[in-house]
Amino acid sequence: MIEVSRQRFEELVAEALDTIPTDLTRAMSNVVVTVVDDAPEPDLLGLYTGIPLTERGDWYSAVLPDRIEIYRNQICEICDSEQDVIDEVRITVIHEVGHHFGIDDARLHELGW
Repeated sequence: MIEVSRQRFEELVAEALDTIPTDLTRAMSNVVVTVVDDAPEPDLLGLYTGIPLTERGDWYSAVLPDRIEIYRNQICEICDSEQDVIDEVRITVIHEVGHHFGIDDARLHELGW
């Protein structure tokens, strides 16, 4: 386990988002990414809640933003160094962004995320 301040962890999440290709980040719509200290259940590192881009239709308007939560304490618990945290944050952010694009867990795991 390693301790990473909330401020530093938020920086790592922002840096992970910056590694996503610009074409993809431009396509992201009505989604907010937040850092949450504790997950609602054990072993959960991140969570996407919302309506994936692939499921949105003409009916989609005036909807609250989708939410991607990255769980700081759970990630820090499984990491032994700051580099481990950097790597795990990037994997988790990309995994949850993948859900925003409509990619399911099975496919994300096939792709290494």
